[in-house]
Amino acid sequence: MKALIRKSIFIVPLAIMLGSCGGKEKQKPVTEEVVEEISKTKTLDIEKPQLTFGFIKLTDMAPLAIAKEKGFFEDEGLFVSVEAQSNWKNVLDRVIDGQLDGSHMLAGQPIAAGAGFGRQAELVTTFSMDLNGNAITVSNDVWSKMKPNVPTDSDGKPVHPIKADALKPVIEEYRNSGKPFKMGMVFPVSTHNYEIRYWLAAAGINPGMYTKENVQGQIDAEVLLSVTPPPQMPATLEAGTIYGYCVGEPWNQQAVFKGIGVPVVTNYDIWKNNPEKVFVMTKKFVEDNPNTAIAVTKALIRAGKWLDEPSNRAEAVKILSMSQYVGADEAVIANSMTGTFEFEKGDKRDMPDFNVFYKYNATYPFYSDGVWFLTQMRRWGQIPEAKAASWYGETIKDIYRPDIWEKAAALLVEEGQIPAKDIPTTDGYKPATTDFIDGTVYDAKKPIEYINSFSIGNKDQLK
Repeated sequence: MKALIRKSIFIVPLAIMLGSCGGKEKQKPVTEEVVEEISKTKTLDIEKPQLTFGFIKLTDMAPLAIAKEKGFFEDEGLFVSVEAQSNWKNVLDRVIDGQLDGSHMLAGQPIAAGAGFGRQAELVTTFSMDLNGNAITVSNDVWSKMKPNVPTDSDGKPVHPIKADALKPVIEEYRNSGKPFKMGMVFPVSTHNYEIRYWLAAAGINPGMYTKENVQGQIDAEVLLSVTPPPQMPATLEAGTIYGYCVGEPWNQQAVFKGIGVPVVTNYDIWKNNPEKVFVMTKKFVEDNPNTAIAVTKALIRAGKWLDEPSNRAEAVKILSMSQYVGADEAVIANSMTGTFEFEKGDKRDMPDFNVFYKYNATYPFYSDGVWFLTQMRRWGQIPEAKAASWYGETIKDIYRPDIWEKAAALLVEEGQIPAKDIPTTDGYKPATTDFIDGTVYDAKKPIEYINSFSIGNKDQLK
């Protein structure tokens, strides 16, 4: 065993080894506490115990913070530093270049890196960090113009989900006055980019196309989408540089808190229980350090489970509010992390599944989740040429690694950390679903049919 593994984990193995070899050293007493800890955590032979992981200041980095603060990494013989990064490009570059051993990352980043859009590299994900967690926020001025177009209930409150149909006449008004309608998202291959595009296009609003020559994705756009790092979203909105944005928490609730904007729709309503962030390592790191990859995944699964215990959310909020993690006010983080979400100021609604970290098999890296991102990259032109249907599944199997997740989960079951029922029986594909704001059917095993089902976007010939 490596010297860095915690002393309490190797007392018993050492005592047994000395006894079997005829050693005369007096054995240390094995307390009930030590036995219980050893019986729970079956520490692997860790190839690289000291690790540095990255993250962006968003509440969905929570599994990393919890795995560190609650000692789950240490239980696995891992000594982890967790460092905030300035933007998503920096995250990607530092993982590829080996400055980070792994990172909290946009689900689309490892996929794009393996599919031909942006910087290319062999990256893998063994762990899906969360479901849901994003929203679309607009400025107070835009909301005042949208609101008359939104249906209301008997109490006069807006009926949710609010579709982009309510925004369409506002966009036309801006255009008629000579002002292009500008909105922000966090990165070209972010869930946020695809979600805001999906929401707009479902109402017949063209969010623009990408080509090899136009990497801004603004060809024929009725809304000009641009990149803004998540923590800068509220300030950019307040400055009037953009009129709305799609981002993760706490930066939608921050707009409410500051009185500068109104969230109008969550991504739970755009795609119910959609995957959001993933934990990413390079393929080389995983091949060189297979036990380390399993151990990291074990600790993160435990963190997800801990986070989804409602009684732990208040503590999670305190941890995330620390300056080395998200660093936002506890009240702002709690607005979404404790089962509620505030839209227009004072309109706080129950949303128990706004942040999901474990239930619904949230931590499992489903191929079907990855294929959805590939279909959106093709739909909007980031993948410029048509691909055969088989390409989608083949491509994602090099990036999403449920086999590593399953090894980690099996050990956690053996240790009594998670129940066996929490390991899904699956071929990696979820059943077809209509859980989208427009009710369109998504079947990951029929990617071409799915791409062709939309009125706005690329169309491919079914081969």
